[in-house]
Amino acid sequence: MESPGKIYLESLIKRFLTYKELGDKTFAQLEDNDFHFTPGPESNSIAAIVQHISGNMLSRWTNFLTEDGEKEWRNRDQEFEETAETKAEIVARWEKGWKCLLDTLKSLTEADLLKTIYIRNEPLIVIDAINRQFAHYPYHVGQIIYVGKMIRKENWNSLSIPKGKSEEYNKMIDAGIAERKK
Repeated sequence: MESPGKIYLESLIKRFLTYKELGDKTFAQLEDNDFHFTPGPESNSIAAIVQHISGNMLSRWTNFLTEDGEKEWRNRDQEFEETAETKAEIVARWEKGWKCLLDTLKSLTEADLLKTIYIRNEPLIVIDAINRQFAHYPYHVGQIIYVGKMIRKENWNSLSIPKGKSEEYNKMIDAGIAERKK
């Protein structure tokens, strides 16, 4: 039987990948200029959100167990400044952050989970530090999706069950389960 720590790490990787995929599917629906659309003066574009997420991931997950998660080389405020990056450059930045996160999670062992790490000199056990980031990234992925929906409007391809389609979806799931039981 697998240990609880190993199950936890596998579950985390699976759940993080779910949110990455939602971002990927949003990006697939957008054009270059869509990444720079800002809904309002206090809002961030998708490009800025990606800069922030990637900057956070690189800072938090580089040398995760041995260095403070807020690296000296990180400039958080600059992450929210607009750039002229293309869709390809923004997606590459997104991938770089996720690779750092996922590689680090895959390298952790059950014994690492109760170690103490630091973020901005605050001591956190590894489990808490991971959970903190697991709350942070989906928050921003939700923002990316919401801005994407604003841009695409009626041309948005739903990433979940479309409005008014729950019953149809449930029937499809039930039919699939019944088919697998045969």
